[in-house]
Amino acid sequence: MQVDLNSDLGESLGAWRMGDDEAMLDIVTSANVACGFHAGDPATILATLKGAAARGVSVGAHVAYPDLAGFGRRAMDIASGDLVAGVIYQIGALQRLAAVAGARVAYVKPHGALYNTIAHDERQARDVIAAVRAADPGLALVALAGSSLVQWARESGLRVVAEAFADRAYTPQGTLVSRRDPGAVLHDAEQVATRMLRLVREGVVEAIDGSLAPVAADSICVHGDSPGAVAMAAQVRRTLQQAGVRLAPFA
Repeated sequence: MQVDLNSDLGESLGAWRMGDDEAMLDIVTSANVACGFHAGDPATILATLKGAAARGVSVGAHVAYPDLAGFGRRAMDIASGDLVAGVIYQIGALQRLAAVAGARVAYVKPHGALYNTIAHDERQARDVIAAVRAADPGLALVALAGSSLVQWARESGLRVVAEAFADRAYTPQGTLVSRRDPGAVLHDAEQVATRMLRLVREGVVEAIDGSLAPVAADSICVHGDSPGAVAMAAQVRRTLQQAGVRLAPFA
């Protein structure tokens, strides 16, 4: 058994601090690094990339809508030309910073509202796919397990990595419960770790109604910006390793 652990990092902006990148980099195997559109300033991004390179952590471009004020969590009906160019811009910026840091960008993971939108919105999904292919067709694309995006991206020739979320509740259909609904975010570290071990072993996760939802994932996201994030990520890593699961980057 093998799985990747990823986290959204490099999201501090000036005097505003987000998460504990140094601690998370000691836990995860892949780092989704902000590219400046939803969070992250150049110095923070570069420092995060250097930290990932020093630890052998794989690096991905965490691309987003141009939404600093909303942290990239506001849906946008953005024109295709703007979306394609914006994603290419973000990937390119991170690639150059990564080269200076001694790292290499291996994949792309959309952030927040963009991630959720392209899971089902074909027009924006194909815009992001086109942008990734134009920037570097060798990049993998991280997508929500079970979403339409997985099929669309694979049909385009991109390598797709299906992703599950450690601290998010699931519907019986295997989709994420909306953050607007009660119980959407989980906070019990042991419960979260046990759920992820079952996911790796059996390919299922307990849904919010108690049923078992099928979720086939190659990577598990452990959020770095929630309260107790480091302790939760550490518990997930410890539980998986104690059960004999090998943790390694997919890229």
